[in-house]
Amino acid sequence: MTEPGIIIVVCTANICRSPMAAALLQHALAAQPEPLRSLKIISAGVAARTGDPVSENSVLALEIVGLDISKHTSCPLTQKMMDEASLILGMTESHRAMIQLQAEPPPKNLFLFREFMPQSGDKEIGDPFGGPLKLYESTRDEMVEAIPSLVEFIKTHLAK
Repeated sequence: MTEPGIIIVVCTANICRSPMAAALLQHALAAQPEPLRSLKIISAGVAARTGDPVSENSVLALEIVGLDISKHTSCPLTQKMMDEASLILGMTESHRAMIQLQAEPPPKNLFLFREFMPQSGDKEIGDPFGGPLKLYESTRDEMVEAIPSLVEFIKTHLAK
């Protein structure tokens, strides 16, 4: 990789899951050697409006682990973003299906955030929207659990 790539983390409205996952992944990659630490992690939503604030419980769930996403505002996923991405990570199979339908051509670099985990288990990350803080914390923990295997995938497939 000669210049930093872009990884897009995608959910539905870009106000809960994808901003949390993007911040967690960026934090994990910052501790890695180059070129991993220079990867740019952004988030977007398949049904997002522009400029909606991040959910309060998403902010609180990440504050607990020392990350600040309070200034995040939502952004819809665009073809240009997908064209420029080295990797696209959805939260659910429905996100993957929507991206495959929207993108021209369907991206070959599209996976689920939890897809690379070695153990069998749920590969999807459910939407905590409207739930209590505990649900957001559980969602955050599902993301954190996936990050080591995701970083390994990025090391072997993107950082060449």
